[in-house]
Amino acid sequence: MTLIAILAGLPLLLLIVGLPIYLVLLTTASAAILTQMSVPATMVPQIMFGGLDKFALLSVPFFIFAGEIMSRGGVSRRIVNCILMLCGGLKSARPMTAIGASEFFGAVSGSSPATVAAIGRLMYPSLRDGGYSEKFSLGLITSAGGIASVMPPSILMILYAASSEQSVTALFAAGILPALLLGLVIVGYILWVSRKMKPSGADTVQKGEALSLLLSALPALGTPVVILGGIYSGIFSPTESAGVAGVYGVLVARFFYREITWREIWSVVLSSAHLTAQILLVVAASGVFSWVLTTSGVPQTLVNFVEAASSEPWVVLLTINIFLLIVGCLMDPVSAIVLLTPMLVPVVTHLDVNLVHFGVIMAVNLSIGMFTPPFGLNIFTSNALFGAPISRISAGLVPFIILQTLALLLITYVPAISLPQLLF
Repeated sequence: MTLIAILAGLPLLLLIVGLPIYLVLLTTASAAILTQMSVPATMVPQIMFGGLDKFALLSVPFFIFAGEIMSRGGVSRRIVNCILMLCGGLKSARPMTAIGASEFFGAVSGSSPATVAAIGRLMYPSLRDGGYSEKFSLGLITSAGGIASVMPPSILMILYAASSEQSVTALFAAGILPALLLGLVIVGYILWVSRKMKPSGADTVQKGEALSLLLSALPALGTPVVILGGIYSGIFSPTESAGVAGVYGVLVARFFYREITWREIWSVVLSSAHLTAQILLVVAASGVFSWVLTTSGVPQTLVNFVEAASSEPWVVLLTINIFLLIVGCLMDPVSAIVLLTPMLVPVVTHLDVNLVHFGVIMAVNLSIGMFTPPFGLNIFTSNALFGAPISRISAGLVPFIILQTLALLLITYVPAISLPQLLF
């Protein structure tokens, strides 16, 4: 069996059998090393350890913990109530709140499915009560969660930084404007839909009640300020900010809102550890697979192929976007970003594309993939939450996929959106 047959055929066979992605990658890489390469088998655990021995990855469990504890600790409800109060005079207040709350919660958790779950539980019934169709409501909630994959502290950005040796701080800064742009294109669609559907607006509140809601939400709204403000003021590094976010989350949820017990906090620790282990297993296995590909000259072959096919950067970037959109709806984003980054970085480097800009392009592509049929993770999250058929959720997502793809093209071909020169 040749090396090409192993690298191309074995993963497909193992996926058909139903093995998890980390075992697919690890088995394929191990088979290639043992049968086709003159290196000892002990290289496999060494490469796995090397793939995890990166300082940036220390932040992953802490950001996961912070997002989970704030989801359970009443943070999402207070964010929703505050934004709904601010938008109360608008007919489109409810969907506007869903977008605004998703942006804010994404800046707390960095996780797309967590954002769908936390905001969807609160806003889906509100949207339906306000007169919005089931299809629109499902599409809005499911797609809005994708913004969390781009908004810092994005887990995908951290994994890209570790795989491409880029600055996490720069990537976090680069993700802010694109995340806001993704939200703005949906806001434009909301305004158009609200004119057609003529929904009921949210109830207005009295000044005293508004002040109470705002004060109650301040600790929740302060979370992204603490995280990003601390990073860009130089008080702590992105990795240290993850630990600060975790401690801040415990203080807010346990002592300020008092909506979570120590037993529940321990449950959050265990669930966060479980999710972290899943992510890091994929990272370690992808490290071995990427090493085999690099040693076999696959990235250089890709560069040569691109050179022969087209010398125009815009054509290559368009091709990469199409490829990533397809991958994003078939593979989970964590696996995709750690597997594809080592292969695609040499290609875009050859074209003189800024690697921070490319990190944003990858994150936006994979965030769209998270709510694109047939296997977008957010679709299954909404299916479990609301009990709606996947076909109905998918139908509601069509306009949002089109809008986000248009925003992706703007982000791709206008680098200034994701390269804030004033910060660096």
